[in-house]
Amino acid sequence: MAGLPPVARRLRLRLATAALLLVLLLAVTAAVAAREGRGLARVQGPPPRHRHAYAAMMYMGTPRDYEFYVAVRVMMRSLTRVRADADRVLIASADVPRDWVRAMTEEDGMRVVIVENLRNPYEGNLGGTNKRFKLTLNKLYAWTLVDYGRVVMIDSDNIFLQNTDELFQCGQFCAVFINPCYFHTGLFVLQPSIDVFKGMLHDLETGRENSDGADQGFLVGCYPDLLDKPMFHPPENGTKLNGTYRLPLGYQMDASYYYLKLHWHVPCGPNSVITFPSAPWFKPWYWWSWPVLPLGLSWHKQRWDDLGYASEMPVILMEVLMYIVIITVTRLARPGMTKLCYNRRPEKQSALVQWLIKLTAIVAMVAAYSIPFFVIPRTVHPIMGWSVYLFGALALSVLVINVFLLPPLDVLTTWLAIVGMLFVMAFPWYHDGVVRALAVFGYAFCSAPFLWASVVRMMDSLQTMLERDPFFSRIGEPTQETEFSKLY
Repeated sequence: MAGLPPVARRLRLRLATAALLLVLLLAVTAAVAAREGRGLARVQGPPPRHRHAYAAMMYMGTPRDYEFYVAVRVMMRSLTRVRADADRVLIASADVPRDWVRAMTEEDGMRVVIVENLRNPYEGNLGGTNKRFKLTLNKLYAWTLVDYGRVVMIDSDNIFLQNTDELFQCGQFCAVFINPCYFHTGLFVLQPSIDVFKGMLHDLETGRENSDGADQGFLVGCYPDLLDKPMFHPPENGTKLNGTYRLPLGYQMDASYYYLKLHWHVPCGPNSVITFPSAPWFKPWYWWSWPVLPLGLSWHKQRWDDLGYASEMPVILMEVLMYIVIITVTRLARPGMTKLCYNRRPEKQSALVQWLIKLTAIVAMVAAYSIPFFVIPRTVHPIMGWSVYLFGALALSVLVINVFLLPPLDVLTTWLAIVGMLFVMAFPWYHDGVVRALAVFGYAFCSAPFLWASVVRMMDSLQTMLERDPFFSRIGEPTQETEFSKLY
């Protein structure tokens, strides 16, 4: 460069300076886009086909990611059944598996918007099981869906009973109060706006007050006066309203209202959407949700019609085959069911050994009824799930009966009690939820003495068997077999 003329050197220096400034400009632009939530989102699926959209959210990192994936697909497909005239959009974090994204775009027709997770500055306020709400602030990305005039943001635990497209006539923000003081963010209407989104990001940075550390507490802080706003009534001429409104309770009917009366009658607006804002283990997609919770069957009926259960069937078939093998091997290789003669040796098992054998028998009986529960895929149909559970509990109970030589009827008393309880809960003609609850408690009260008596008889039988013939000979002592210890 030293041999170049002064003009050439100056030209090269200017070009290098311009290139450096261009790189810096691109870096700043990317940083600003990231801060604003733009430039990071990429869309998969069909282009916008309607003026409005129903949107849901999915992120990873909870113990129930797959269950929520299935729930989102069932809910979005239910919108097709009620003939919703709107696009279906999923706001998905970047770590959602690609095959899930492909299924939702190609099979379900969703538009999937891939986003980076928003940092939750209130994470310290989330304690215990509420840690699963850490990434719910990703809902704020709904305000970036500017291809649409209105967006109805919905959680995956909703069941649509009828068309709710009139919600697109609501104003800039509308939500339902299922709590006397705070609105519920399981369903709300918004008008997308990048400016509003930027303002919310700024509120996150400055630490706006958040009562629960998740999306609901943050949005309640953004719209603190919604309780004083008028109730939404859709204009008959189809025009859109401006401002903020409260939505009638019929757009977010808490499932607990149904369990009290066993039928829907919410006078505030149309009875359109059921929500399940309960403990995670009582969501409607779990197989044990019915008949424990009567509405569980409604969700599974929608899945049966729209999605099916092909993904869980291989596991179910493997479990059934395993239980058949257990029953077969147990019956073929079982020890003698009785020992007619008392052992003539004066030695008896020590108290410690007898206590350990009894404890092992109790643990085995508990495991026989608990293991099948945990190995069944959680999202199978309730009838399928309970059938496999009862078959598995029966197979393992037979194994316990033959290993510890226990009375079959006493071991199976618990199995029969569970079957009876399922029939009591599934009885479809209760007048209301109070009568149903009294029937369940009455059945449990009447069954308790039989269960206790069966446990006592099993322990007595085990004690008698231990006194007749030790399970284990003493260490170093050869086993003596006499004609009196044989079965004849």
